[in-house]
Amino acid sequence: MEKIGFVTDDGDEVEFYVEEETRVNGISYLLVTDSDGEEANAYILKDMSADGDTDADYVMVEDEVEFEAIARVFQQMLEDVDFR
Repeated sequence: MEKIGFVTDDGDEVEFYVEEETRVNGISYLLVTDSDGEEANAYILKDMSADGDTDADYVMVEDEVEFEAIARVFQQMLEDVDFR
């Protein structure tokens, strides 16, 4: 499982495990967890970078409708994932 680092708006560095990635309507999304254990917290990140940017700019999906839609996509991809 790939582990990637992110820098928060506060400048803190955090690492997440990339569980899966998908592209919906031209937008890239990552399903990440904060640990590699069974009881990990999962987050959906959305790529906000512009075409041609050298660095990706991911933000947490906070819109409830968007989150539910993308969570369903990831659930179909990964049968053993339960978003609660």
